[in-house]
Amino acid sequence: MITITGLSKQFIGRNGKVQALDNVDLVINDNEFLTVLGPSGCGKTTLLRIIAGLEQADAGEVRIDDRVIHSPGPDRAMVFQGFALMPWATVLKNVAFGLEMRKVRQAKREAKARELVSFVGLKGFEDMLPHELSGGMQQRVGLARALAVEPRVLLMDEPFSALDEQTRRLLQEELLGIWEATRTTVIFITHSMEEAVLLGDRVVMMTARPGRISEIVPVPLERPRSAEVDSIESSKEFAEITNHLWKSLRGMQQEGVVAAE
Repeated sequence: MITITGLSKQFIGRNGKVQALDNVDLVINDNEFLTVLGPSGCGKTTLLRIIAGLEQADAGEVRIDDRVIHSPGPDRAMVFQGFALMPWATVLKNVAFGLEMRKVRQAKREAKARELVSFVGLKGFEDMLPHELSGGMQQRVGLARALAVEPRVLLMDEPFSALDEQTRRLLQEELLGIWEATRTTVIFITHSMEEAVLLGDRVVMMTARPGRISEIVPVPLERPRSAEVDSIESSKEFAEITNHLWKSLRGMQQEGVVAAE
C-alpha cells in the first residue's frame, strides 16, 4: 500500500515561487490501477516523481507499507512520456538495462529481456536500435524495460500522449492485458478522460495549481477489460463517468479563467 500524507512541493520559477502541490493526501491500494487526471500544470508529474523518489517534497511524506520514500528504489519503475531509451543500445540491451544495473548475470538478464520483448509484441526486433522503431514500438520497449525489474509499483507519466490515436488505442488494450496478467500496482498520469476511465479502478481528479485532490471517482466497470474495450467505451456507464469528469475539468478551467481576469 502507498500512503501519501500532507504532500506539498514548491518550485522557484522566473516569476518567483510556484506552489506545485499543496497538502495532498492519497492512499493507493496494492494491485490497483490508479489513473490521475487534472488540468495542465496541476502537479501530476511532480506527484509521480516524488513517489518515484526523483523529487523531494517540501512537506509531507510518501510511504510504501511502513517505509518512507526518499529516493528511487527497486520496488518502483517509471515509464516516461518521452521514450527515454538509450539510442546506441539495441532493444534487447535497453530492456535488460535495469537488470544489468542490479548485477544480474548476463545469461539470466538476456533471457528475461527476450521473454519481455516477446511479451510486449516485439519478438524479432531484439537487435534493432530505437531510431529504427516506430513511436509505439519504442514505448513498448520502455514498458518492457520497466517490467523487467519486476517492480511492485509501475509509475507511468502520460506514456501514450505522443502517439497517434490508432497506436494509442492498441497500447491501451495491450497495457490492460499486461496489467491483468501481472497485477502490478500502477499509477498512470493522463490528460485523457476516456483513457483514465478505460484503464483505471479509480480516477484521481486534481485541481489547477496548486495541485490538490478535488475528488476520487470510482470506476465500477467490470474486469478484465482488455478484450472488451469497444463494448466498454460504448456503454452507458463509461459515458456517464467520462461526462462527470469533463464537467469537473471544465468547471476548474472556467474558474481559472475568471481568476486570471
